Amino acid sequence: MRAEHLVTYPRNLHPGAWWLWAVALAAAASRTANPVPLLLILVVTAFVVAARRSSAPWASSYVAFLKLSLVVVVVRILLQALLSTGAQGPTVLFTLPALPMPANSGLKLGGVVSLEAVLQALYEGLQLATILCCVGAANALGSARRLLRYVPGALYEIGVACVIALTFAPQLVTDAARVRAAHRLRGRNGGLGSLRRLAMPVLEGALERSVDLAAAMDARGYGRTTDADRVSRRVTALLVFGGLLGVCIGVYGLLDGTASTWMGAPMLASGVVLGAVGLHVGGRRTGRTRYRPDPWALPEWLVAGSGTVAAVTVFVDVHLSPADFVLAGVTDAPPVPLLACLGIFVGLLPALLAPPQPGPAIPRGPTGSHRSDRVEVVA
Repeated sequence: MRAEHLVTYPRNLHPGAWWLWAVALAAAASRTANPVPLLLILVVTAFVVAARRSSAPWASSYVAFLKLSLVVVVVRILLQALLSTGAQGPTVLFTLPALPMPANSGLKLGGVVSLEAVLQALYEGLQLATILCCVGAANALGSARRLLRYVPGALYEIGVACVIALTFAPQLVTDAARVRAAHRLRGRNGGLGSLRRLAMPVLEGALERSVDLAAAMDARGYGRTTDADRVSRRVTALLVFGGLLGVCIGVYGLLDGTASTWMGAPMLASGVVLGAVGLHVGGRRTGRTRYRPDPWALPEWLVAGSGTVAAVTVFVDVHLSPADFVLAGVTDAPPVPLLACLGIFVGLLPALLAPPQPGPAIPRGPTGSHRSDRVEVVA
């Protein structure tokens, strides 16, 4: 490893490292409904985003994902109170007016709402909210547009579609903030009446951005492939499909503690090998070049490794002490899984080990003075 890669000079971290870190934390959150490790994961993601996010407009998308997570929790509690027919528990909070429902529908409308049912819905909603916040942290820290350059050639078209979908939420937040700032400058108050004035400019900006993106992709030769025979295409498709199927089965086997042993790590390893061979063979069909690729140095390994350590410790602790991750009584104080909590705290290391973000470049004017306007260049 070269010496200059060990220096933490200001630079953009490889987006793949941020996404690996966030996906590992999301995998850890998917294994438990215990609020203690879930809240720790939320704190870790929020702290790292606050410490290492850039000044780009899409870097503020974590707040939008956090608000969406709160909406998810509230909706989950409301659905539990109004529609769920599950066990309500002995501690009755209040009784809503009930409407008769078909006996075999599995639903109720109103009726008794207990503390146990509300807490159960809160913990389940908190799990989904934590996973959403992990995705928001990945969007705020790792640019999905830069990540597009590292999609393998065999998954090039799929990668373009996925990255465009991932950039939808940050761009939507940026457009909404810009339109709201313009409304405030014009003296227009907020409220429900401003939603109609907000929707049309945001929709117009999304349509213009899609047209510009299509023109830029066409100008850069997206979709251009080299000559390949039919046998090569079929072998590539078979290897990639088999690898993805094996990875899906292996991930399911690891996340589901009741699955067979062969469905876990062995199937995941087989899928990764088949997928890697297929991607290597299929990558020859697409002639691609990269301009100034992001380095993968020691900080990237440390960031990705910290998330991996957090996920592995949670998985190991779930295997060793499963009772600490499945709450027997929701009204009791949740247990504190020490090993999992220590592993999640390791996820805080990117706030210290990741290189600082470079400051915005201020171009010089004709007379040598610094200009205050900022110019964003999208490659």
